Amino acid sequence: MLKQKKIKQLQEFVARFSANASKSRQATSRKKMLDKIELEEIVPSSRKYPFINFKAEREIGNDLLTVENLTVKIDGETILDNISFILRPDDKTALIGQNDIQTTALIRAIMGDIDYEGTVKWGVTTSQSYLPKDNSADFAGGESILDWLRQFASKEEDDNTFLRGFLGRMLFSGDEVNKPVNVLSGGEKVRVMLSKLMLLKSNVLVLDDPTNHLDLESISSLNDGLKNFKESIIFASHDHEFIQTLANHIIVLSKNGVIDRIDETYDEFLENAEVQAKVKELWKD
Repeated sequence: MLKQKKIKQLQEFVARFSANASKSRQATSRKKMLDKIELEEIVPSSRKYPFINFKAEREIGNDLLTVENLTVKIDGETILDNISFILRPDDKTALIGQNDIQTTALIRAIMGDIDYEGTVKWGVTTSQSYLPKDNSADFAGGESILDWLRQFASKEEDDNTFLRGFLGRMLFSGDEVNKPVNVLSGGEKVRVMLSKLMLLKSNVLVLDDPTNHLDLESISSLNDGLKNFKESIIFASHDHEFIQTLANHIIVLSKNGVIDRIDETYDEFLENAEVQAKVKELWKD
C-alpha cells in the first residue's frame, strides 16, 4: 500500500507540473525519482506539507464586486481600457490576461493599489485579503517572522504559543520564527503572507500568481486550502490544474475589453472553439 501511494504521489506531481516552465525542474527531479525507484527500498516520504486552511468571519451578502468603465495606465501606456464586469458572491474568478501586466494591473486597481479611472465598488459585507505578486514592500523591515505576523493577530491570538504553533504548521519551526523577514526566500515570504491571510479571516481572497516561488508540496496544500474555502476568490495563475480545480468564472482581459464566462470550468473554456476564436480576435494586435 505504501509503495502504491509513493508511486501515485510522484506520478501526480510529474503529470501536473511537467508542462509548467517555472516548476519543470522540480517535476523532472520527481520523474527521475519515479524512474529509479526500487519498490523494496521505498520508505515513508520526508516531504513536508504546510497546513493551509482559510476561514471567513462572515458570509458575503448579495453583492461582491462591480467594475465599471475601468481604465488603467502605467507610465502613460494604456494597459486596460474601459472594461466592466460583475462578480457574484459565490464566484471563484480566474483572470486570464494577454500578459501578466494586465492581470496584475486589474488586481492592483481593484485593491486600490494603483491609480485608475472608472468605478470599483465592493459589496458592503465584503472584506478583502490580498496576496500581491510583488511583496517586497511588505517585508522591507527587519522584524522577526513572529513579530511581523503578530500585527495581524486578534487579541485572543496575540500569544507566542499560539503564533509559534501557527507558524509551525506553515513549516517555520523552533528558532526559525525569529528570522528577520527581509532575509526570507521567495517561498518563505509567500508562506508568511498566506499565514497573514489565514489570520485575517476575510471573505474575499485576492491572489496574484500565488503559486509563484512555492514548492510542489506548498502548491498542493494551497490548492486544497482554496478548494475548501467557502467564500470568494479572485486570482491570476499560470497553473492549469490550479485554475481548473478552483475557478467557476473566467474573465479574459485585453486592452480593449473582456470576455466574461460564468459557470464554466477552465477546461470547458479552453475546449470551446467559439470562445477561443473570440479570445484570439480580442487579443489581436
